[in-house]
Amino acid sequence: MVKFKTPFTEMTKVKYPIIMGAFAGLGKADFAAPVSEAGGFGIITAHNFKTIKRFKAELEKMQSLTSKPFGVNFSVGPPGERFRHFMKEDDFMPYVEAAIDFGIKTMTTSAYKAKKIGDRLHEAGCFWIHKCATLKHAKSAEKHGVDMVTIVGIEGTGFKNPIQNTTLINITVAKKILKIPVIAAGGIADARGFLAALMMGAAAVCLGTLLMATEECPISDNFKQTKLVNQKGYNDENFYKKIFHLSLKDSPVPSMAVSLIDEILPIKDRIEQIINDANKILEKWGIAPNKSITLI
Repeated sequence: MVKFKTPFTEMTKVKYPIIMGAFAGLGKADFAAPVSEAGGFGIITAHNFKTIKRFKAELEKMQSLTSKPFGVNFSVGPPGERFRHFMKEDDFMPYVEAAIDFGIKTMTTSAYKAKKIGDRLHEAGCFWIHKCATLKHAKSAEKHGVDMVTIVGIEGTGFKNPIQNTTLINITVAKKILKIPVIAAGGIADARGFLAALMMGAAAVCLGTLLMATEECPISDNFKQTKLVNQKGYNDENFYKKIFHLSLKDSPVPSMAVSLIDEILPIKDRIEQIINDANKILEKWGIAPNKSITLI
């Protein structure tokens, strides 16, 4: 088994360079803990908890379910009426303090700039990863002092940006214009996508839709079967328009990763499938098993 050593695995102390996306409504312990247990980096999404008491209880539950590293996400709402229901940076500061006190060492921010949160994390000796949709915003995040940035390709789901690029362009260009490590997100759902992202220079991959196609994901079986397993986005004009023509809006449409999903699996099996298949590919490339690969 090849050992992957990247800036991400070194920073988080996880076995594999895989991080769970920040799931609105879904990012809770029962979903995140199996990711950490499988060797990835599970994420508790803070805005899923309306009170500090509930948030702290979820961190304690997470710790009871796994002894492996995990993180917390703060999805900061942008200004404007459309985002009035989102928590803002100041709203999150008590949650940040609670996570720091709990001993969380790596935390992520997303949706809008979060320099105040990032500065507090660094002051406490923690690491800060910011997630964004464009190279412009990634460059801005670097100037604000992030330790690492996740850039989402247009193949991904969630809120879109008119100048969003593909994962291929995001990672290769980011390696040219940024000095900090980069995490790839958007359309990654198998061993080839995983390896391709690493070879392009990513320090890790962020999985969203693929993790929804698991037994532990708390969405309905009907959604999993109709929107994930039986959805072939590469050959569906309406799906294509929603993803690539910015008409996704707020509908629960998964990413182009659905094109590679054929079954619902436990999270452990899902991640092992990626790693095992990646090892088989690396062997064909002449990279022997039990070798440590350092990717910078």
